[in-house]
Amino acid sequence: MVARQRIVELNDRRRHGRRSQTVYVNAFIRSTFSPLDVLSDEALIRKYRLNREVIQELCALVQPHLVRATRRNFALSPTVQLLAALRFYASGSFFEVLGDGLGLSRSSISRAVTAVTQVLLQLTARVTFPVGQAAMARVNEGFHTIAGIPRVIGAVDGTLIPIACPSENEPIYICHKGFAALNVQVVCDHEGRLTDVVAKWPGSTHDSFMWANCGLRQVAEDGGFGGCWLLGDSGYPLRPFLLTPFLQANTPAEVQYNIAHSRSRAVVERAIGVWKQRFRCLSKTAGGLQLHPTKCCAIVVATAILHNMAVQANVQLPDDMVLMEEPDADHLPADLHPAGVEARQQLVQHVFGP
Repeated sequence: MVARQRIVELNDRRRHGRRSQTVYVNAFIRSTFSPLDVLSDEALIRKYRLNREVIQELCALVQPHLVRATRRNFALSPTVQLLAALRFYASGSFFEVLGDGLGLSRSSISRAVTAVTQVLLQLTARVTFPVGQAAMARVNEGFHTIAGIPRVIGAVDGTLIPIACPSENEPIYICHKGFAALNVQVVCDHEGRLTDVVAKWPGSTHDSFMWANCGLRQVAEDGGFGGCWLLGDSGYPLRPFLLTPFLQANTPAEVQYNIAHSRSRAVVERAIGVWKQRFRCLSKTAGGLQLHPTKCCAIVVATAILHNMAVQANVQLPDDMVLMEEPDADHLPADLHPAGVEARQQLVQHVFGP
């Protein structure tokens, strides 16, 4: 189905004095059957990283926005555009390589990815921080079940998304690992659902700087967490609403706190790993996003939305596709705010003993 199945030779040399042209008409465009009709559930997940129900839901959501206003024959349908974009997110292949496999031109794949990404950005309500007592209580209970730390509303971490080295301001995009990247701040809940994503900083930006300049920090300082905590690694500043581990645990209670903190915060590391493996365009193993940084930021947010839809629908990747990546930690000495030190010490004494 994905191979070019019909080649129509139009020889107008005698009529127009031009060389003959070959027009490729692909069954991916012409067929009355879509991959949703012929592929198994497992095959759909392997190709597009989403199950049939989620893809059908997406088709209904994007269809009104992707109808091409043209009378040309074989214009790409919304379903074809969506599946082409999902295949790019899933594989991270070059547009030309994807086009060869789907029987589409490189420019068609590029336009489809751009159009679908812009439509998905309208679904940002799928990435929502817990608001309200019921939502906060559900997340608190979920984290408490993991390792016994109460009132945790999320775990925060930064992750590097490799990109093509831009021609402008190149040095600021080079991360501590030596390649061009975006540094993306991610917050997730106990189920691995992404609840806040900040995708705008170049790779040389430190995690603590991203946190200091994000909207969620302002919400926390204004009391929006309702007495709950985020969990972050030692690269984040210790605050009354952001708990970090002890750099040197001196008592058994502090050791137990560090263990519980590590187990609870591991949720965000797993979520980032699954997110990148689900959508390999974000992973260094697939070469990263070979696009302009602005487009890369948009794709990061779009895939975060799709990841949450997959988590909501409990779409599991096959075991042979889940390969966890190394953490991207680049820690500077922790910033220990007095109020944060006091809040952490009270928690340790209350939960883990003196």
